[in-house]
Amino acid sequence: SPININIRRSKTMAQMQLTAAKAALSQCARRGASSRSRNTLLAVGANHGRRSLSTIPFPSAQHRFAVSKDAQTKIQPWSNHQIALMSTEATADDEATTTTPDAPKDEMEFQAETRQLLDIVTHSLYTDKEVFLRELVSNASDALEKLRHIQATGTLSGTGSDEDGIPLEIRITTDEATNTLTITDTGIGMSRDEMKSNLGTIARSGSKSFVKEMQLKSDGKDGGEPDPFGGDIIGRFGVGFYSGFMVSDKVDVRSKSAGKISDDNNTITETPGDDDAMVWESTGTGKYTIAPLASDIRQDRGTSVVLHLKPELAQYSNESTIETILKKYSNFVGFPIFLNGNRVNTIDAIWLQEPKTVDEEKHSAFYKYVSHMYDEPLSTLHFRVDAPLDMKALLYIPSFHQEKYGMSRMDPGVSLYSRKIMIEAKSPHILPEWCRFVKGVVDSEDLPLSISREKPQDTALVGKMRKALTKKLIMHLSKMMRKDTDKYKDEFYKEYGFFLKEGICQDFESQQALSKLLYFETSKGLAGELVSLDEYVSKCPPEQKDIYYLFAPSRELALQSPYMEGFSKSKREVIFIHSAIDDFVMANLKTFEGRNLLSIDRSEVEFPKADGNADKDGEDGKDNESSSSNSLSSTEVTEFCGWFQATLASKVSLCKTTTRLSSSPAVVTDNESGAMRRMMRMVETQEGGTSTGSMPLPKQTVEINPNHEIIVGIHRLKETDPTLAQVLAEQMLDNCLVAAGLLDDGRSMLPRLNDLMLCVVKSNVDQSGGSKDEVPKEDGEKKADELKDENKKTNE
Repeated sequence: SPININIRRSKTMAQMQLTAAKAALSQCARRGASSRSRNTLLAVGANHGRRSLSTIPFPSAQHRFAVSKDAQTKIQPWSNHQIALMSTEATADDEATTTTPDAPKDEMEFQAETRQLLDIVTHSLYTDKEVFLRELVSNASDALEKLRHIQATGTLSGTGSDEDGIPLEIRITTDEATNTLTITDTGIGMSRDEMKSNLGTIARSGSKSFVKEMQLKSDGKDGGEPDPFGGDIIGRFGVGFYSGFMVSDKVDVRSKSAGKISDDNNTITETPGDDDAMVWESTGTGKYTIAPLASDIRQDRGTSVVLHLKPELAQYSNESTIETILKKYSNFVGFPIFLNGNRVNTIDAIWLQEPKTVDEEKHSAFYKYVSHMYDEPLSTLHFRVDAPLDMKALLYIPSFHQEKYGMSRMDPGVSLYSRKIMIEAKSPHILPEWCRFVKGVVDSEDLPLSISREKPQDTALVGKMRKALTKKLIMHLSKMMRKDTDKYKDEFYKEYGFFLKEGICQDFESQQALSKLLYFETSKGLAGELVSLDEYVSKCPPEQKDIYYLFAPSRELALQSPYMEGFSKSKREVIFIHSAIDDFVMANLKTFEGRNLLSIDRSEVEFPKADGNADKDGEDGKDNESSSSNSLSSTEVTEFCGWFQATLASKVSLCKTTTRLSSSPAVVTDNESGAMRRMMRMVETQEGGTSTGSMPLPKQTVEINPNHEIIVGIHRLKETDPTLAQVLAEQMLDNCLVAAGLLDDGRSMLPRLNDLMLCVVKSNVDQSGGSKDEVPKEDGEKKADELKDENKKTNE
């Protein structure tokens, strides 16, 4: 087995051998090896990182590990080098799979079926056929960038000065009559040999090779600064050119080289015919031809790619189609693009500029371009970061979103660019889903891309970028909240508060940061007055450890809720939430700044004792004698709770007393969220379920007020009129469910309410002692007096 020993400083070979011997013998002893194995011959190899430095074999007996004291052989002072020990006593199977170090090795090359490889590149690599134009325009941009660089460095020689005045630009021509599309640049061009190497070799990036060559030459200069060239070069993989075969039966490449690039000695090697224009032709079937361009076809400095489009793809010879594709993918290329003589890319890539240099007018124009909207942005976030990767971002918050009034869900609004070329439109990867209202662009040169340049490749790095962008956006909103509170409340939060709440429910990493951006109404504020959770906490008394909230459809209903009675007495502030998403927010957030978010319909809510009103539910140490007529004694409370729980056994799991109520007879506690229940029922109904029966209401915990007249009255009626007492108990429970928002259908109470009304009417009629047509004397005299007064007024 290999034994690895790390040497961290210079040692003699003898010391290394001794250490290796000890390790080998120790391992043999642990494995129970024989004495013969203890004299195993070893081979010592030194490695530094991944590079093999030396191997010292010990094949004979004199090299066994009997180290003499005068061993003086030393090795080079490598740091952190590694000694690998391998036993030469291998089994037969090991010998069959072990390579002799000195044996010759045959080095082979992978073979590829060129035609099939070209077919894969041109037909299976890209998702959308329209991407071919982006690739060819990027190649043209690279050719122009190369020429601009070598002109600036003075390393270009060759052609005459008659072409020095040609502008650096890209011209695209469509011809529907001949079904062709031509992309022409005035860049560096190609010679015959360059055509052969760049176009005749699949997956060889001429742009990448050019950048390396320029950087090597810069590194070779004495005292020279590193050449920063390459930041604007787009090509990386050497396959973009072949995307033209996706849409064409034949591709012609006409090119005239701009000249020669001098080497380190500033010498130029001229080759006859290199200044002549050449044409490269192929049908994409695995073969190509290179020949001098016919004299009747003009080709100035640069390259022209002529695509003979397939008949079924004739739309790519249409000017409007090409213009749409150019504006989608290549609108920010650093050189002018002309389509049939008209400039296409008129908007600058302002995200690459210094944020302080971009004025409001440029931001307005760019926002309307990226968002396809006609309003002005509510807020702008323009920044650059270097970690976790180099990134430039320009993000806008529109003045309104498009999911209102039943509109469909919006797509992500931020596109991913690399070196000003769009990689992924409306990318779902670079921002969380709750940020879909944000519009803008993100550009990164460091982001690894798939070979088709349609998707980012490094998932972990994309995740870091997403986290950095989200953090920046939240910080921007927090700054707006502090410095321009009115704008944040009245404009942003009113329009986009829903998205922040959605983020709390989905983006768990950003929950606490997003929770600081929320605003709510409270019981102590005025209608429409909003406070943040930080402001709520700042007003809490020191002994309050929780944040209380109540869900109700409106502020009026919240204030009238029986759950608010105890809080009104104790003057505790309660947050009011009115929508189902708010209920989800509280359930997902759970805590804020170390305080629990607690719904006031929970039984664990604690109330401070009100001054002078320390009611104790009849459990104040009194004997089991009957208390006053306005309340129940402890014995009566126990008896009532047992009767109530037994009578409504299918609906009630527990009945107990509470001190939280003053004007209400009872409430249910520890129940499920009414808003969440309604939402689940709505979803089930939309999926084909029924609105009732499929989600039965669980048994409830009922807390009663033993001092309330209704509770006292029902307790007495259960002995004198059990049927009426049961009906009243059922109605009281339904009232509690209505207050909690748990009653699925209020129409279920109508028969019971009619019976109770009938009982009231009959009771009043019976108490009057006569029929409904009879009027008591006193009442009759009152009626007569009233009629006299009316007649008197009429006569007057």
